Amino acid sequence: MALELTDANFKEEILDYKGLAVVDFWAVWCGPCKMIGPIIEEIGEKFENVKVGKLDVDNNPDTAIEYGIRSIPTVLFLKDGEVVEKHVGSAPKSVFFEKVEGMLS
Repeated sequence: MALELTDANFKEEILDYKGLAVVDFWAVWCGPCKMIGPIIEEIGEKFENVKVGKLDVDNNPDTAIEYGIRSIPTVLFLKDGEVVEKHVGSAPKSVFFEKVEGMLS
């Protein structure tokens, strides 16, 4: 299950995390966000050593601005608090799973 991330807990939950974290920047009104939401949840279920979170950009604009999120969905992949990859837009499940698997190997 994905963590609910906020401007207040982003540093503690993601930036201070040692390992791979996947963060989905989304909004309730965003159709493509709804399409990848279950994929993001599944990453959290399949990969126990990956921290997965979702950040609602409407309710948490500071973090979205800090990371230059201009289109949603945007998924950031962070290792030890540093962004290593950014994916903008929807994609098939295989694309996200291959990215995670590649970063874990």
